[in-house]
Amino acid sequence: MARKISSPVWMPHSIPQLMTMLSPAQVIGYGGAAGGGKTDTILGCAILEHKRSLILRREATQLNGLVERSAEIIGRRGRYNGSLHIWRFPDGRRIRFGGLPKADDWSKYQGQPNDLLAFDEAANFVESQVRNLMAWNRSTDPNQHCRMLLGFNPPTTAEGQWIVAFFAPWLDKGHRNPAEPGELRFFATIDGKEQEFETDDPIEVSRDGNMRVITPRSRTFIPAKVEDNRFLMNTGYADTLEALPEPLRSMMRDGDFSAGLDDDLWQVIPTEWIKQAQARWTDQRPHGERMTALAIDPSRGGRDETVMSPKYGPRYFGEQTVIPGVGAPDGQTVAGLSIGEAQKKTRISVDVIGIGASVYDHLKDMIGTRVEEMNGSSTSQSDGQTDKSGQLYFRNNRAFWHWKMREALDPKSGDDLALPPDRALAADLVAPRWFLSGGKIQVEEKAEIKKRIGRSPDRGDAAILAQNTTPVPLEEYRPQDRVELPYGSY
Repeated sequence: MARKISSPVWMPHSIPQLMTMLSPAQVIGYGGAAGGGKTDTILGCAILEHKRSLILRREATQLNGLVERSAEIIGRRGRYNGSLHIWRFPDGRRIRFGGLPKADDWSKYQGQPNDLLAFDEAANFVESQVRNLMAWNRSTDPNQHCRMLLGFNPPTTAEGQWIVAFFAPWLDKGHRNPAEPGELRFFATIDGKEQEFETDDPIEVSRDGNMRVITPRSRTFIPAKVEDNRFLMNTGYADTLEALPEPLRSMMRDGDFSAGLDDDLWQVIPTEWIKQAQARWTDQRPHGERMTALAIDPSRGGRDETVMSPKYGPRYFGEQTVIPGVGAPDGQTVAGLSIGEAQKKTRISVDVIGIGASVYDHLKDMIGTRVEEMNGSSTSQSDGQTDKSGQLYFRNNRAFWHWKMREALDPKSGDDLALPPDRALAADLVAPRWFLSGGKIQVEEKAEIKKRIGRSPDRGDAAILAQNTTPVPLEEYRPQDRVELPYGSY
């Protein structure tokens, strides 16, 4: 009698899925368009190639589809604990499902190594959740391939745009060195800033006076569309995607990461206005324009950054200087660094809340009246001021500054500002929400934004401070001062 051959638990049914399973990359982005088999790819990798897997959705209530599909694939080959959301297999392998609804919920999985760390619909997560958990994507088995797998469609909100920057060589059409699907690139974070390297050769870096070795991790992106999923193609799902309104059709049907985003109803600055301001920016600032303002948003330590945002003339914003929290430990250091960035006669403004008070005091001793105190919680500048309609007043300076930035960016009646094309800056500028409080405009506090998006919007705040810094009057410049000085001279 012939021996009965059991069917495999799961097998890839498309080229993109096969590419993913064969890729040596440690970090893999998968998908782009809807219907490309993201969930199956994640489950297939977990079942066939990994010993300890953690598969996450942003909301735990979104896990039902994952659990149901995993049950269809696994059947009786494993046992599922519904209360713990864990599959266990006779050979000791384990697959766990979980959710991260709050920005700091990643800490629930801190210290728990997993050789597969997967994010289903990764653009819905906060970037800090993904990056913080990367440290626990590891195994004690030297022969076990550890990988982080992110399945996602183009983000439909500004908060999800971090995924485009994370996979910029593959997704950003303006990237200076684009990558092919499945091509390996190598990245490491040094002094709080992620950098790309040509190979994964170990790098020696100095930290706190000690030399440490950092090994760049390999990364790739593998696109997939509904055409790659023969099961969905037979259901007419492609026609469903074709019927979506634009720009959703381009995003979900074609995986177009440059299509439009949905702004929150109470977003202070529309995303499109920021895009237009960044499109006006050039590498060469207008000839003869002096640095009229240098705004400083000091770090509160930890992962927060000290950001210096220069402004030239009335419209042009220079590239920001970003210093990790450890690089600016005290007010005296930040004050000295800002002096090195400024030009003659430049007004330096400082967010004085927290460490900023020390920065301001040191600058006051150094340059006297050319340092400006910026206190968002006070009403020193906003009292009695209204928006352009003349109807709405402001709760405090913070609301006033954000709204004045909004009005300056308005393409119909604004000032044609030119902002550097920095995705992180754009993401920070679109993050704040506003509401009416007692008939006055109020902008949510920085701490609330940080809690919602998982990071401090330091770059956006610095640009807003620069826009609202009082420039030194032109008549105060001596004739020789009106000649443009090299950037950084003082």
